[in-house]
Amino acid sequence: MAINDMTIVQSSAVLNAIVKQATGQTPTLDTTNPANFVTVAQTLLKQGYDPIINAISQVLTRTIFSVRPYTRRFGGLEVSAQRWGNHIRKLTALDSPFENDERLSLVDGQSVDHYRVNKPKAIQTNFYGEHQYQRHVTIFKDQLDTAFNSPSEFSSFISMVMQNIYDQIEQANEEYDRATIANFIVGKTVADTASTIHLVTEYNEYIGGSYTSETIREPAVYNDFIKWVFARLKNITDLMAERSVKFHMRPNDAQGNAVPLMRHTPANRLKMYIYSPVMNEITARVLSDIYHDDKLKMADHERVTYWQNINVPDSIKATANVFDPATGGITVTNETTVNNLFGVLFDDEAIGVQNINEWSQSTPLNAAGGYTNIWWHWTRRHWNDFTENGIILLLD
Repeated sequence: MAINDMTIVQSSAVLNAIVKQATGQTPTLDTTNPANFVTVAQTLLKQGYDPIINAISQVLTRTIFSVRPYTRRFGGLEVSAQRWGNHIRKLTALDSPFENDERLSLVDGQSVDHYRVNKPKAIQTNFYGEHQYQRHVTIFKDQLDTAFNSPSEFSSFISMVMQNIYDQIEQANEEYDRATIANFIVGKTVADTASTIHLVTEYNEYIGGSYTSETIREPAVYNDFIKWVFARLKNITDLMAERSVKFHMRPNDAQGNAVPLMRHTPANRLKMYIYSPVMNEITARVLSDIYHDDKLKMADHERVTYWQNINVPDSIKATANVFDPATGGITVTNETTVNNLFGVLFDDEAIGVQNINEWSQSTPLNAAGGYTNIWWHWTRRHWNDFTENGIILLLD
């Protein structure tokens, strides 16, 4: 079901399924449903109202507390509250046709109406929905006394537990960020095929070859193929910097024609996520043989070790929310698998996430049970804007 309302949604079941795939607990590539939480820019306007430990032994010897803070990937997707705190509607001016200069057609006895109206034209895209999550942990006052040698050791245990909670929250945010990108990739692959680049297919057309995703890695051709890929990427990024109707979806007017919505993405507004194993292979097999390897260095980008499931790293299987040009609303794709995924390039306004409310609070001591609960709550927005520039790169 498309996220197309203004309610706050409980999404822990979706989050748990995503995390299990990402961490390898699910051995196969299963379908995820970012359509359940990714909001998509739409021209359709809506109205509404806000809704408002049995695993620790007694002490026998020295205890080692394993604490290693985790920093999530995809941090570049998060935007500040100052920038997108009310990222609910976006207004964009539309281009109008140029006119003939009427001075050249002046004749005696006639006049030119310089009060003719030509109203500025614009579209409004709207974002709806936000999602809430929570975690909690129980801290006992004295039941763990026999498990630790000293108050400082007990304090270290509590610090370990708290760090583990923060690591879990950090990974939860990472996996939803990962799925937000997956929604964009599947949506573009299904609904904006002109912005999906099949690199091996294009290379075959360029040289008159018949290579596949597997045979293109043969030593005799791989170096030349990668050099061509980098040239292709440079051409794409140059074209994305030009103001045009390419690389993004446009809503239809009343007659069913795409409106003249122009976009351009200069280099400093471009984000790139590239599949890390292929980049490592390029570094080892291609750049190591080139003296001036800076000529093939990728532009500013972040490497992705896997797109959805750590056991099937180069594929995505998902349903996705995507912009519907005909209605101005949202449609949900069928279950779609995208294989041989090399990368995604997009305008920094095309994909984003934001924590809009994050807080924690402990309960008073339970006098009967001798424990305190600590609760964490956070609310996040995850959004795709298919009317902004974006490109999907596939090695097929």
